[in-house]
Amino acid sequence: MTNVGFPAYAGVMGVGIEVLIVDWPQVEAAAPGDREELLIDAAFEEAYSDDVFEHGWSWPAQPGHAWYGRYAFRNTLGSYKPHFWAGHRWDHMRDFVEPKLRDCLDRFNDALFWHRLEDTTGVGSGLPDQPCTWDADLLLWCPPDHIAMIAGWWQQAEPSLETLREPFTRHAADSSGWITTFESFADLLTDWGKVVTEAERRGWGIVGLRC
Repeated sequence: MTNVGFPAYAGVMGVGIEVLIVDWPQVEAAAPGDREELLIDAAFEEAYSDDVFEHGWSWPAQPGHAWYGRYAFRNTLGSYKPHFWAGHRWDHMRDFVEPKLRDCLDRFNDALFWHRLEDTTGVGSGLPDQPCTWDADLLLWCPPDHIAMIAGWWQQAEPSLETLREPFTRHAADSSGWITTFESFADLLTDWGKVVTEAERRGWGIVGLRC
């Protein structure tokens, strides 16, 4: 597993997530006790404009700081809840999805945000277990050597996203919580796809800071 464990639903009220792609050796070159502060500074200082929830990428402005990028997911306000709800919706619809696409998205979703459901479905990413070795409060710790496989699952799934509309509408749509429409579900998956694609292009990893 590449994650360090998103909280169970009972514990997500008020939990936020800041997603960064990072040059792994640059972070690991810092002293172990300094890595959390390094990541926090990257997520919460000069990397983005006054609108912290503006959708998309923001990059450091200071020379010599080009070792990370921050991604703001659309319509999430920095909250973890939409990621939880996307996993919840997927759990309700996945049995009605074409098997090849279901397999790709089971693995893609599990690697990034759909955790703790493997016990009931028997399905997970299948990625090697690499426990987080950084002393930091992270919701996601995804080393570079996992990124190419995750990006491959996304490349296979992305062209078929529209085929998920019918199973989502019939089996997962609900006015309660977050991710209430197919469009919001597809947007969140697409945003994760952009994060993974850019990390893979650069040879970087992905972290999600709890905030």
